[in-house]
Amino acid sequence: IMGLLTQIFSTVSALNASISEIKETNAGFLTRKATIEQRISDSEDKLLKAESSITRLNAKISKPCARLDDQENRARRNNLQILGFPEGEVLPQLLCLPDNLDLDTEWAHHSLGPRPTAGQRPCPFIIKLLHFPIKELVLKKARDSKSLEWEGNKILIFPDISKDLQEKRKLFQPVKKLLRAKEIKYSLFYPAVLKIMWKGETKAFTNPKDAEIYAR
Repeated sequence: IMGLLTQIFSTVSALNASISEIKETNAGFLTRKATIEQRISDSEDKLLKAESSITRLNAKISKPCARLDDQENRARRNNLQILGFPEGEVLPQLLCLPDNLDLDTEWAHHSLGPRPTAGQRPCPFIIKLLHFPIKELVLKKARDSKSLEWEGNKILIFPDISKDLQEKRKLFQPVKKLLRAKEIKYSLFYPAVLKIMWKGETKAFTNPKDAEIYAR
């Protein structure tokens, strides 16, 4: 019996030692787990602070960028971009403008690029008119004409605006298409304001989604 008890005590002691070792190992794991969780928490806090800082910086940057873009577009307010008109030609009375209309220009130049060969689409060129009302009249005549051609070349005339503003105005394309399908009058004003004329009312939209909801 004593031998059996001794064996049992020895086995229990071994089990206790193993259990103690397991507990120590688990304690180590728990400590490392807590350390990792704390590091993750610290990293998340730093990330949130960084995102907050980026948001504040973007807000600060967006205002001067918007002002610069506005200044750039105001500097271009008398500009027209003409696409499709052959080089070496003068702008004809394509728009049926009055004969006595003075189309004084400050300058005119082609966009950068090699001179197109015969059969290639002509390079666009930009002209700066001296008088803003004349520029608006030319644009109106171009819109009213709907389709302009010169010696087999399709002519496009549109405002010369910055790329950023082009992208903003481009967002209104789907709702403009919808309005045309419904035969509802509209106009897109500077910088990117869509005015819809419907049932004797005129509503202005700077958000394309709001305009689309209204149009539907």
